[in-house]
Amino acid sequence: MTLQLILMRHAKSDWDDPALSDRQRRLNDRGRRNATALGQWLAAQGYRPHLALVSNAERTGETWLRLSAAWPDLPEVSFRPALYNAGPDVLLRAIRAATSPRLLVLAHNPGIGMLAEHLCQTPPNHERFLDYPTGSALVLEFDAERWADIGKGRVLDFIIPADLPE
Repeated sequence: MTLQLILMRHAKSDWDDPALSDRQRRLNDRGRRNATALGQWLAAQGYRPHLALVSNAERTGETWLRLSAAWPDLPEVSFRPALYNAGPDVLLRAIRAATSPRLLVLAHNPGIGMLAEHLCQTPPNHERFLDYPTGSALVLEFDAERWADIGKGRVLDFIIPADLPE
């Protein structure tokens, strides 16, 4: 059996309101457009998840809503406070506890980028992979029966919003 993991960083957020806490920041206009385009790209590539684990920050929630808006059927989604600014160890624990064969984790840097780098057998040949910009999505495949048994995965795709047509 193969498992597929999509590791995604939230889309570009808005910094215009200094009264908002970091957790309360929403997406800016570009982030909203990018999240919608990334959702369309995931669907076109056949990467729609069965389960999404999403940080409970406003910007990750809004990314999720725009990402999944055009999908004909929505996967199960779990908004998790523990994923807010989580390190790679916390993210990996959440992944290892999952049971769905195609899983999306939508969270924040630096944790999501560090985990992406750690889980790749061979990193993608993309100049922006190591800085994992907003909206980045890595798709990995693992030869495993359960998420608890994963090691390094094969890269199927890596994309950033700048790679998508306007």
